[in-house]
Amino acid sequence: MAVNSIQLGQVWRSDSDGQDYLVTKVYSEVFTQYAMLRPAGIAAPEAQTVRIKVTKSPQGAALPGYTFTQEGSF
Repeated sequence: MAVNSIQLGQVWRSDSDGQDYLVTKVYSEVFTQYAMLRPAGIAAPEAQTVRIKVTKSPQGAALPGYTFTQEGSF
């Protein structure tokens, strides 16, 4: 699912395990944008982060393997 832009604090659900992830950082490297995600139900110091390459299309921005949701169960 595409959104206008990936922003801090958004919640995305993993398509593989159904777990909710929180966007904690969005940054660019040369011509590529990345989002850092951490599990939404875990305290920040203990959480493992995941780096995902942002894909862009005419419909908007998306994170491959994740679905945008704000109705997370955390």
